[in-house]
Amino acid sequence: MSLLQPYIQQCATAFTPPFSISSPHSSYVSVSKRSFISCCSSHSQTAVLNGTIDGKIAERAEIRLGLPSKGRMAADTLDLLKDCQLSVKQVNPRQYVAQIPQLSDVEVWFQRPKDIVRKLLSGDLDLGVVGLDTVSEYGQGNEDLIIVHDALEYGDCRLSLAIPKYGIFENINSLRELAGMPQWTTEKPLRVATGFTYLGPKFMQENGLRHVTFSTADGALEAAPAMGIADAILDLVSSGTTLKENNLKEIEGGVVLESQAVLVASRKALIQRKGALDTTHEILERFEAHLRALGQFTVTANMRGGSAEEVAERVLSQPSLAGLQGPTVCPVFCRRDGKVTSDYFAIVICVPKKALYKSVQQLRAIGGSGVLISPLTYIFDEETPRWRELLSKLGM
Repeated sequence: MSLLQPYIQQCATAFTPPFSISSPHSSYVSVSKRSFISCCSSHSQTAVLNGTIDGKIAERAEIRLGLPSKGRMAADTLDLLKDCQLSVKQVNPRQYVAQIPQLSDVEVWFQRPKDIVRKLLSGDLDLGVVGLDTVSEYGQGNEDLIIVHDALEYGDCRLSLAIPKYGIFENINSLRELAGMPQWTTEKPLRVATGFTYLGPKFMQENGLRHVTFSTADGALEAAPAMGIADAILDLVSSGTTLKENNLKEIEGGVVLESQAVLVASRKALIQRKGALDTTHEILERFEAHLRALGQFTVTANMRGGSAEEVAERVLSQPSLAGLQGPTVCPVFCRRDGKVTSDYFAIVICVPKKALYKSVQQLRAIGGSGVLISPLTYIFDEETPRWRELLSKLGM
């Protein structure tokens, strides 16, 4: 085997559907009958694996974080970082590199989402924020990619199969029914238009659809069935409105994956690059604390009582006043007739937004007064399960 063979094989894997794999000695792989993707490289005397030399990451002082460069995902990612007191400072909006002053060892690189995944694998980036769909499509299960946080609460969508509402598909409402249609043969397979040439074939194969071909298309895939160039499409869906407006429908069992923004890292970087794991820990903690506080409010009220235990008993008798771990009850001191007394107690609880008004009513019902409400910004708890899971994945 030549020194370049591992690299050539990896390139082939990166673009080849599971049941359309060409010979490892071929210079291209087939995605459809009319689509070919080249994969070649100049000769080298050094073995290259995942863009690293002999399995080691390239030496550099900074830790590189890849962020989406355009679109809603880019804006929402910057907003999340800002909410976590990690604002990105970009001197020139045309530049692709920026800084986060609170993380002096981090260098931000704005890239296309798919390039973030590729550069995590090549060792050019250490961390990245992208959609789970992008990680799954371009990462293709590579063990060097580790999902650090799997739910950043934005970029929600699903990768779903959609077929026309009319014609031979009018009464087809499930993947099983689609697979059982007698129309699909070796000579006339189901034609699917998609940009997901790894996840699409993998999903079809796992669900027993053998007679399927895939074609790639630029622009809106929703037009492909109406134009007669595809029988179905496999694309990202948010609300489903665009599908309905183009007489398309999703079917039962046709969702390939649910996706949202995730924080992903290179396993090699976390293990080998100095400071990468500590920086990842800080980013994860900030994300977790902020996301946990979303939709939560601090409620403070005064209540007359003979003891803290008596007041706590009254508060805990109400189902909406339990808080995260229970109410905080402490005496309120005042001076009366020249003496310091504590006839009142202050109650502090954490309440979700949807239960806020009900909680205020329950507090009043048990004698609460002077109710103050303020939104929470962060909830820092003990080490999060995600951090423990990350250390476990790294064998630490």
